[in-house]
Amino acid sequence: MPRAFEPALALSLGEPAGIGPDIALMAWERRAELDLPPFFITGDPVLLRARANRLGIASLIRECDPEDATALFAEALPVVPAGPRATAQPGVPDASSGPAAKAAIDMAIRFVQSGQASAIVTNPISKAVLYDAGFQYPGHTEYLAHLAGTPPPRPVMMIWSTELAVIPATIHVPLSDVAHLLTRELLIETGRIAARDLERRFGITRPRLGFCGLNPHAGEQGTIGCEDEDVTRPAVEALHREGIDARGPFPADTMFHAAARKNYDVVIGAYHDQVLTPVKTLAFDRAVNVTLGLPFIRTSPDHGTAFDIAGTGRANPASLVEALRLARRLSDRDGEESAKADKSDTAPLLAHGDPA
Repeated sequence: MPRAFEPALALSLGEPAGIGPDIALMAWERRAELDLPPFFITGDPVLLRARANRLGIASLIRECDPEDATALFAEALPVVPAGPRATAQPGVPDASSGPAAKAAIDMAIRFVQSGQASAIVTNPISKAVLYDAGFQYPGHTEYLAHLAGTPPPRPVMMIWSTELAVIPATIHVPLSDVAHLLTRELLIETGRIAARDLERRFGITRPRLGFCGLNPHAGEQGTIGCEDEDVTRPAVEALHREGIDARGPFPADTMFHAAARKNYDVVIGAYHDQVLTPVKTLAFDRAVNVTLGLPFIRTSPDHGTAFDIAGTGRANPASLVEALRLARRLSDRDGEESAKADKSDTAPLLAHGDPA
């Protein structure tokens, strides 16, 4: 059964000059048609009103506390003001952009940690803009891990869609660095976190992890590079000994057709484009970025700030819509599992399959 009171989702504003405000407004405008879960935005209500006027969206924006957001959502877009004013025009970041984006993230995290929000959904940010404002983290995900606690947990980026879910073991690094960074320890830790969260949060009993080989033909038994035999295979075997259903390494060029995708619940690849290219080909507008390994639920649209179309009405809110829906499904399951845990330490897991 759902929790008696379900806090709304916290949606951070993102880069003020990007399409985050656009897609948030567009999603709320179609809230009934899309059957969206209640959410509130952390950010500058003045900027949101200006963007709504520019887009011709008749959005009633109401400043509120997080606890009031669910009740307000049907009639108004709830906004909890966060940090400094955001004065940037669409497509043109200014000195206010970085501080405003960071303040929106900080506030959303505080609300989910306090239980005033059920999960956090983050709109896209511009790392370059944040760096100019003194931001010192490699990206959004690493900053969320920093805010999650001390010592910070190890976050794992998963791109999820109904067709395919993937995890890149290395993320935003030059391709020339991948072979050096791809270690047994990294793959084992990534596999453990993926298996734990897919079971706990997605309700998949004994998740199946398929590992991509780094080299063509997964190294062809060491004749095309040694990494797959020396690094990936031992990591898979170690996970298997721990009771995790880890498989591979498999040649990456045969892992993503329809029949192959039935054999695993997530693909763990060696590097970013190896696994993000297939998922974006299959579900470009519907894929969702999910951060595993955090003590709270975080999802995000799987796209950037798109400065070139900000404020034009051409942005597509589909990925944000899926991020909101997935965040709600995961938070509902968290609530159900917490209720079961209160009664029994051996609560049954859901059957293998899609998120409940």
